[in-house]
Amino acid sequence: MLLTALRSVASLLLGAGILILGNGLVGILLPVRLGVENMSPVTTGLVMSAYYAGLVAGSLWGKQIITRVGHIRAFAAFAALLCAATLTHALWFSPIPWAILRFISGFCMAALFATIESWLNERSTNDLRGQVLSLYQWTAYLASGIGQLLINIADVRNLVLYIVAALLLSLSLVPVVLTHVQGPDISRIRPLPLKELYRISPLGVVGCFGAGIMSGSIYGMGPIYGHEIGLTIFQVSLFMGAAILGGLILQWPIGRLSDRFDRRTVLLVVLFAVTAAFAAMYLMSAAGIGSTLVLLGMPVLFGGAMSTIYPISVSHAFDYVSRDRMVAASSGLLLAWAIGSTAGPFAVSLLMGQFGPTMLFLFLAVVTALLALFAAYRMSRRAALPSAEQATFVPLPPTGDVAGSLDPRAEKGANLGAAQRAAAAAG
Repeated sequence: MLLTALRSVASLLLGAGILILGNGLVGILLPVRLGVENMSPVTTGLVMSAYYAGLVAGSLWGKQIITRVGHIRAFAAFAALLCAATLTHALWFSPIPWAILRFISGFCMAALFATIESWLNERSTNDLRGQVLSLYQWTAYLASGIGQLLINIADVRNLVLYIVAALLLSLSLVPVVLTHVQGPDISRIRPLPLKELYRISPLGVVGCFGAGIMSGSIYGMGPIYGHEIGLTIFQVSLFMGAAILGGLILQWPIGRLSDRFDRRTVLLVVLFAVTAAFAAMYLMSAAGIGSTLVLLGMPVLFGGAMSTIYPISVSHAFDYVSRDRMVAASSGLLLAWAIGSTAGPFAVSLLMGQFGPTMLFLFLAVVTALLALFAAYRMSRRAALPSAEQATFVPLPPTGDVAGSLDPRAEKGANLGAAQRAAAAAG
């Protein structure tokens, strides 16, 4: 079954992997370069937040462009624009232009994810959808983690790393544009309004928003933290790569626990664990402890645990969303995550600029503690569903909002395959 799923989407997963590999390299290269050039944390936070703001805009308006010009043309155009933006970073070092370029890059990535995920959905039969989503998740995590390590192949001040990143981003075009599958109509995918989603599942929305704050803060400002406490670039890449690897390792075991027990209880335990890990990182950083345990062990723990907050929150929301609205709900929850990711880097950069790099983890400890308190409050407001009535946990990656179409929890009529488009219109 798994081999059948892999054969059906191998070229698309290859394109997605190369794309995420290049984007992962850019994601660590830019904050490290800003740190090397002694830019303030606030400036870096603004530049990093601009990328996630672009993701928000791309999620809202990118699909209209894809629908108007077609999937292959749109993918080629957005990939070309992304390559150009990446190379322009090397040619023009200035915070404001870089922020604009990061916004453009975020918009392009949202549209590129939408294109790839819609094709993955088209290639996936109902029986294979869960396996395809798992393969996509593994591809995303592995490529992103390896992308962090690529920063070590050249000096961050010269052109080589930017050229390598642009090369990877351009190569992602090849396996994708050669696909023989006609792209499905994704223009009908509209996120549920956040206000309506909040009425359905307050904890689901707040959990996704908080997960975005954590992701944006760690992946946007983590390299700056490492640089300012004196880590080498190689150590920074290990630190960031370990956090991503932890997400890959802990998704399934924690997800399975959330299927067997009250999902809110599992989320609460995870939030307490993440709070403790962030608090420990803050205390160890303040004490100047920089051992291998801190560089590798702790990021695996907090990176792995925090990566489960988004899919658990989505699964909890799905416990209360009708199947025909799950794709729309997934898009709305991803939007909440992207808004949090936009706010996180800038908010924590203000604290880091004022009080030092260790504030990254104190800020995150406070955020997760507040989320834990909100989860406990929500548990007092609504009785738990029996485990048999809960939606099955799926490690849905926070990439593009079309990934919800791959979610096997949505009813068969909710996918966007050609034979089901009419039924999908209501979702």
